[in-house]
Amino acid sequence: MTETPNPTSKTRLLVEYGPLVLFFLVNSKFGIFYGTAVLVVATVLALGFSWVTTRRIPKILAFGCAAVVFFGALTLIFEDDTFIKIKPTVVSAAIAAVLLGGVILGRNPLKAVMGEAMNMSLEPGVWHRLTWLWIVMFSTMALANEWAWRNLSTDGWVNFKVFGLTGISLGFAVVMAIYLSRHTANDDGNGDDRA
Repeated sequence: MTETPNPTSKTRLLVEYGPLVLFFLVNSKFGIFYGTAVLVVATVLALGFSWVTTRRIPKILAFGCAAVVFFGALTLIFEDDTFIKIKPTVVSAAIAAVLLGGVILGRNPLKAVMGEAMNMSLEPGVWHRLTWLWIVMFSTMALANEWAWRNLSTDGWVNFKVFGLTGISLGFAVVMAIYLSRHTANDDGNGDDRA
């Protein structure tokens, strides 16, 4: 049995942000429809690249790829950029809803998706609070995108998608890293049992 390669940070950056950068560049030169077509192709290629280099496809990446292909295809078929503009709203709201549903049902889908990827054991209470952080973040992204696509020009929305939504994600990543470092370095074992 062959050993599964570990993804490097460069590979992860390329897979996660490469299609977005191409979308931004092509949109700025040729417009939203060409940008969307390139985004769809680049996202599918990034998924394949992830498989070739790591022998695994993260669930979040697969979900994101399916959403890009679906909304991108609708955008190109109907020649209506509304579809690609609402994709971040729909995807972010769906993720927040699934996580909230899991909390309500006493489950933790975040732990199921992220637990093995993060390769760390956390107290159930820490997972519970982390899930709420993700719910807040994805809800914020959905609301921000909903405002942006309705109030900005197409190029303004593309700039917001590339820089604004990415900024929200990166800000959240910093908050999450600080939160996790506190709970992995100084875990007092007092987490509650909700998961």
